[in-house]
Amino acid sequence: MNLPQFNDIWQETTNWQPSPDQQLLFDELYNKIIETNKYLNLTRITTPEEFWEKNLWDSLAPLMGYDLNNKKIIDIGTGGGFPGIPGAIAFNRGQFTLMDSTTKKINFIAQLAQDLNITNITTLVDRAETIGQEKAYRKQFDFALIRAVAETSVCLEYTLPLLKKNGTAILYRGNWTQEEEEKSKKIAHLLGGNIEKIVNQNTPLNNNIRHCIYVKKIGNTPKQYPREVGKPVKQPL
Repeated sequence: MNLPQFNDIWQETTNWQPSPDQQLLFDELYNKIIETNKYLNLTRITTPEEFWEKNLWDSLAPLMGYDLNNKKIIDIGTGGGFPGIPGAIAFNRGQFTLMDSTTKKINFIAQLAQDLNITNITTLVDRAETIGQEKAYRKQFDFALIRAVAETSVCLEYTLPLLKKNGTAILYRGNWTQEEEEKSKKIAHLLGGNIEKIVNQNTPLNNNIRHCIYVKKIGNTPKQYPREVGKPVKQPL
């Protein structure tokens, strides 16, 4: 089954469109997801148009203002592989680490990357609280992506410890309020970050509300963050 291409929408909304090879990979990705979804719950999104909008466009639109090629990127709580897999296809010289605590999902992504010959994906079964305190990952990434995982304060505590100085955390959100913005600015500052911009770009087919929060790492994250597993969610900053 082939996905709609919507090249005109890609161009109008992101100033980019996939090459024929990338479009073919998107089609293969969709087919693998649908096939695997029969026995492993990867996504509730199954129609071609919905998959294009919510898993491809929604993953990539927030990234298109940046060049992720030759950068190190981590996708935290990747689930079925979004936004990490579309990101790795679009920026095939970026080094993507896709991390999730669910082994079955990460095993699926590792196999899919092998099957589709996507060579710039590394997989990791772990928790953000754990790797944020490990030398191999702390302060190692240029970009940290986090989509639909938890409230903003938790996302900031998960992402900022992993970033190099001048790295960028990209937080994918739905609704966004002024109150949330004020609170998030303070938490970002505490963790060594600064909210650079907030972009509202709703989805192009169904006009679903989308906000993207871009947070620059400007200083060091205090050593006690991230806190131990479960604490950021149970006792948010």
